[in-house]
Amino acid sequence: MSYLSYALMHFGHWTFGILNIKTLKIMLPRGIRNNNPLNIRRSKDQWKGMAEVQTDGAFVQFKTLEYGWRAAFYLLTRTYYHKYRLYTIRAIISKWAPPCENNSKAYVENVSRLTGIDPDEPIGIPSERPARWIALGMAMAIQENGFESMDYFAMLRGWEMCRQDALSGH
Repeated sequence: MSYLSYALMHFGHWTFGILNIKTLKIMLPRGIRNNNPLNIRRSKDQWKGMAEVQTDGAFVQFKTLEYGWRAAFYLLTRTYYHKYRLYTIRAIISKWAPPCENNSKAYVENVSRLTGIDPDEPIGIPSERPARWIALGMAMAIQENGFESMDYFAMLRGWEMCRQDALSGH
């Protein structure tokens, strides 16, 4: 979706004259401006596809939305699932969006409703149940950024990048 379409959708009317693309970009949710749909916090990690210049003090900025999705799916399927052994929406969200910073209960309920997966039901092995993990990522991004800013094709390309890296050992 173009910035112009996004702005028009939110304001609900046509605006005539010159629209400043930089101003419209600022109106986008932070995670989308940063190409970081799950709002991954900055850390010592050097993510593949990070923007050379990081101007957001709290969240990682990626070169493209695909790289942001790749990092998101890496964290969900490799770090949260394999390393931390978190297998349910409730367990994952409780660590991803802790109650000290978020309304984790509402976050869990919304992600569960959007995915159709019970909060305490195991999501499944990522390689065997990819649709459930993609749905989890999508629902989390909607929770973080809203429906309007979703680019489903970028998300699917990010999933594929993550899976290819896993297969090649990266």
